[in-house]
Amino acid sequence: MNTLKITNLNVSINGQAILKDFNLTIPKGEVHALMGPNGTGKSTLAKVMAGHEDYTVDSGDIILDGESILGKEPDEISHFGLFLAFQYPMEIPGVSIANFIRAARAARLVEGEELNAVEFYKELYAKMDALKMDRKFTARSLNEGFSGGEKKRCEILQMSMLEPKYCVMDETDSGLDIDALKIVSEGVNHMRAKDRGFLVITHYQRLLDYIVPDTVHVMFDGRIVRSGDAELAKELETKGYDWVQEEFVTATA
Repeated sequence: MNTLKITNLNVSINGQAILKDFNLTIPKGEVHALMGPNGTGKSTLAKVMAGHEDYTVDSGDIILDGESILGKEPDEISHFGLFLAFQYPMEIPGVSIANFIRAARAARLVEGEELNAVEFYKELYAKMDALKMDRKFTARSLNEGFSGGEKKRCEILQMSMLEPKYCVMDETDSGLDIDALKIVSEGVNHMRAKDRGFLVITHYQRLLDYIVPDTVHVMFDGRIVRSGDAELAKELETKGYDWVQEEFVTATA
């Protein structure tokens, strides 16, 4: 029950197959990294998990703690306990960071409960301080005019405030300088817990120097073709992806 399980998932867009019999199980308490070259389906997987409507699921299922989330609306999936940190977070003019997170927290309360504003802001400020975010950001419109690093810190802030069961991070390291990368990674590592699972999607091993995964998976042609421990990511950094692709092509020839 305490797993996020993807079984035999086949996904297409405009008739073109992207994910092909994709299988992955992420137990709570573990961090799994998903790596691979561009165009292999990594971001497609993240979007399908979060309920993106542009993709057609031809078969398979996504089971979160025993419940299928496939075909549900994004807000339902969020309430089930899945959080997606976007590669390119959207700007939402006119909606402040504080009000956005407060509304998201309030939506998770049991009917009749109310959010304690004092406790909410106390927690919010503490987590902003940990992420080295200026507290004045609470009044700024969500992501509007933010740098790449500021947007990613804001994503981690939202994730930490919502405390999901499973966190999917779609190339969160994209566009970050080394200082921002360290801060974001510290935020993620602080959230690691026995009752929470992570899927970290990335091209590069450098993120995994700071968020050390329990398992690394390599994706090619819409499926996982190799899995290993954290050393696999270092091997990919040294040798690239060509050798994994060659092994896959040879095995399927």
